[in-house]
Amino acid sequence: MRTEKVKNLDTCTPSVLVVDLDGTLLRSDMLFESFWSAFGRDWRSPFLSIAALSSGRASLKRHLAVASAVEAATLPYEPKVISFVQKWRDAGGRTALVTASDLDFAKAIGDFLGIFDEVHGSNGRLNLKGERKAQFLEVRFGSKGFAYMGDAKADIPVWMRAAKAITVNAPDTLRREVECVCDSVEHLVTHSKTLRPYVKALRPHQWLKNFLVFLPMLAAHQFDNRTLFLSLFAFVCFSLFASSVYMLNDLLDLAADRAHPRKRLRPFASGDIPIAHGTLIAAGLLLLGILLALFIGPSFLLAMFSYYLLTTAYSLYLKRQIIVDICILAGLYTARIIAGGVATNIPPSVWLLTFSVFFFLSLAAVKRQAELIDNAERGRLKASGRGYHVDDLPIISMIAIGAGYISVLVMMFYVNSPVVVELYTYPETLWGVCAVLLYWITRTVMVAHRGQMHDDPVVYAAKDRTSQICLLIILGFVLGGALA
Repeated sequence: MRTEKVKNLDTCTPSVLVVDLDGTLLRSDMLFESFWSAFGRDWRSPFLSIAALSSGRASLKRHLAVASAVEAATLPYEPKVISFVQKWRDAGGRTALVTASDLDFAKAIGDFLGIFDEVHGSNGRLNLKGERKAQFLEVRFGSKGFAYMGDAKADIPVWMRAAKAITVNAPDTLRREVECVCDSVEHLVTHSKTLRPYVKALRPHQWLKNFLVFLPMLAAHQFDNRTLFLSLFAFVCFSLFASSVYMLNDLLDLAADRAHPRKRLRPFASGDIPIAHGTLIAAGLLLLGILLALFIGPSFLLAMFSYYLLTTAYSLYLKRQIIVDICILAGLYTARIIAGGVATNIPPSVWLLTFSVFFFLSLAAVKRQAELIDNAERGRLKASGRGYHVDDLPIISMIAIGAGYISVLVMMFYVNSPVVVELYTYPETLWGVCAVLLYWITRTVMVAHRGQMHDDPVVYAAKDRTSQICLLIILGFVLGGALA
C-alpha cells in the first residue's frame, strides 16, 4: 500500500473513522453485485428491478438485497484498507461503516469483518449517498468530527464536512478536488490500474474455438478471396459475440467462481475490474458484433442472435440441467460451423455436422468430468452451480469416451464416401486422421480421469505438447491426401 500525505494543517486527528463500502472497503459495487446475483437466480429480475427503481434508488437497492444471494465471506475486499481500519481501531479510535448500499448488506459485511463499531446504510427509503450522507454524518458526529475514507466524486460533500479526507485509488482529478475542500488529506493506493485484467476478461485464448467458422470453407476446398474474407469477418464477429457472452457468464457466475480455487482469480470475481465496467463492455461488444454481422447479411445476424440467446439461456438456467448442459455446449461448438457456412454460403455437409456434434459432445463431457474430479479432490460432493454429483463420474466418463469414438466412426464412414474421392487425390491417407483422433480422444479422457485436465479441454489441447503434435500429424495426413 502506498500512502501519500498531501496536506495537514496541524488539525487534530478525529476520533472517528468513517469508511465507505463500494470501491473503498470493497473492490466491487454492491448494487451491481446484487443485480447480477438476482439475475442469475431469476431471469425476470431486470424487469422487476425496473419496477422497483420507479420508487427510487433506495427502493431498488432494497429489492435487490432481498432478491439476491450475495455472501459477505466471498466478496473481494481491499486487505490494505482493512489493515488501515484495524490500526485506527487499535490506536483507540472508533470506526463506522457508512454506505449507500443497502443496510442488510452493510450489516452482513460489518458482522463478517468485525472491525466496525457501528454500521449504517440505505434503508429502502433513504439513499445514503452524497449530500444526504454528509448531512447524516454531520448530525451524528458533528462538523469536522470525523475522518472519511472514500473513492468517488459523490463523496465530495462528505469530505467538505470531514476533519480529514482519505482517498482510496482516486484519480488525479478527484485528488485535486479533495485537496481543495479539506484541510487534511491522505491518499491511499492499494493497487495499480492496468489494461491487463480487461484483456484477460475478453478471454482471447477462447477465440481458438471460433476458428471453427473456417471449417465449411476448408471442407469444401473453396479458397477464393471472397470466401476467405467472409470467413475472416465471421471469425472477428464471432469473437466479439463470444467475448460478450464470456463477460455475461462471468458476471452471472460470480458466487460460483469465488468458491473455485482457480476461477476466483478471474477479473470480476477478484475485483480487478469493476462490475459496472464489465456490464458496459459486454453491452458494447454485443452492439459492435451486431453491426459487423449486419455487414455480412441478415442470415448471419440471425445465426449470431441464436448463438447469443442460447448461450444466455445456458448461463441463466440450462447449465444447471444435467445432460442438457453438455448437449448445449456441443451445440454451441457446432453453431460456429453453421455460422461459418451461413457467412460464406457454403452449407456444411451432413458428415461434418454429425462428426462435430459427437466430437464436441465428447469434449463437453470431458469438461464436466474434469470439474467433478476437481470437486472430489476438494471434498465437495456436488459441482458448484451445476446439477451433477461426484457419483455421476462413471456415467460422464462413458459419455466422453463413447461420443468421442462415435465421432471417429463417423469420420471413417466419411473417408469411404464418394465426396472424399472427389476432393482428395489420395483419400486413403485420411485413415491416419482417424487413428490419431482415436488416440487423442482416449488420452484426453485418461488425462481428465487423472485430474490433470484444464477447466476447458480446448485450452488444454492448445497448450499440451502431445495435442499439438497430434494436430500437426492430422494436418500432414490431410495435406498429403489433397496434394496431387
